Amino acid sequence: MKAVILAGGRGTRLGNLTETLPKPLVPIGDTPLLELQLGVLKRYGIHEVILSTGYRAHAIEEYFRDGQKFDMNITYARENVPLGTAGALKSLQPELQDDFLVVYGDVLFDLNLPRLFAFHKKSCSAGTLVLHPNDHPYDSDLVELDWQSRRIVAFHAKPHASGRHYRNMVNAGAYVLSPLVFEHLALAPPSDLGHDVFPKLVDRLPLCGYVTGEYIKDMGTPERLRQVTKDWQSGKVARLNNANPRRAVFLDRDGVLNRHVGLIERPEQLELLPDVIAGVRALNQSEFLAIVVTNQPVVARGLCSIQDLEAIHGRLETLLGEGHAKVDAIYYCPHHPDRGFPEENPAYKIGCQCRKPEIGMILQAAKEYNITLKDSYLIGDTDRDIACGKRAGLTTIAVTTGEPWAADTAEADYVTATFAQAADIVLRGDSQTSTTN
Repeated sequence: MKAVILAGGRGTRLGNLTETLPKPLVPIGDTPLLELQLGVLKRYGIHEVILSTGYRAHAIEEYFRDGQKFDMNITYARENVPLGTAGALKSLQPELQDDFLVVYGDVLFDLNLPRLFAFHKKSCSAGTLVLHPNDHPYDSDLVELDWQSRRIVAFHAKPHASGRHYRNMVNAGAYVLSPLVFEHLALAPPSDLGHDVFPKLVDRLPLCGYVTGEYIKDMGTPERLRQVTKDWQSGKVARLNNANPRRAVFLDRDGVLNRHVGLIERPEQLELLPDVIAGVRALNQSEFLAIVVTNQPVVARGLCSIQDLEAIHGRLETLLGEGHAKVDAIYYCPHHPDRGFPEENPAYKIGCQCRKPEIGMILQAAKEYNITLKDSYLIGDTDRDIACGKRAGLTTIAVTTGEPWAADTAEADYVTATFAQAADIVLRGDSQTSTTN
């Protein structure tokens, strides 16, 4: 597979750094960002790369030349006038006859590319967009998915409509595209793939979202550059690759993240508990994934639809995002085994392996995120949660903020009064493990 790196940006937000350097040559530590990107591609057997250049293109061409020094075959497409990301890609149509990878030239990433390519092939997608949650969804363009198929159904540009809550899912700046997309690109006027093209393609071509917890962040401001440099030098960027086992904190929803008020049927009923944002943000700053696993029989009982539940989770992620916190994934069980009520949704009135205390949601998350369960945690408020965690081999923490906790049956490893205390137990345990190792 060929790769295209869109490396023509000017990088004005980086100030003096890009007065003499093109943005892709700005160093991360001692190495230009673009060289680090090529290193990831080469590691996974991609040696054919087209660099789409613009601002100070000669500096990039002089540094990389034909790529032989880097064991790659590098060619160039220089913009003489700005074309935007879509126009720059359109100009390469004759050279891209098969599916190809596109990466923005201002992102530091380390992705398990064979897994991404396998997802793209299996989804029969004309375009696969790499997606992830971030800690500022309120000022991000958000992507809406059909979570069953991972088909993209809508794009929601900022600013978001008042009173609407969307799931925290953001375009990360890497795509696998079919040549079919070229029919929908133009050289002029200048246009952007993310803002102008993809939203119009939703109803024309199958676009899918590849959701990942791996590292992919832009370095387009001084603050972001400092952060990605720190992450690179610490080894965090490489450690978060999906090929490496990850640790997670599995979180129940009602009574743990939000107030327990019975069955929540509408977004406005969801209210975060006081210290949850701080606790989740602390987990985000570690290398633990924060993953919600929640029983939601409201669907089976006919109290709300799957779409309604998505809106409720949109509010959850919106409220967390307002405090610069995020969850990496939400898994829910919509089923309930008890039948015979007039308002119930019979399609979901079934026995299943996902309803806690069963561990189906845990196992699905572990498979998708390569989670090592023995080093992971569960925070819950009921005996069902704790029993699920025990069955899955997790360290369990019970919080007393939700339903009455049955100490005689749950046998949690820890009991705390608040979510922040539970998060502190996780992080202190991580610190002690790091010191021991």
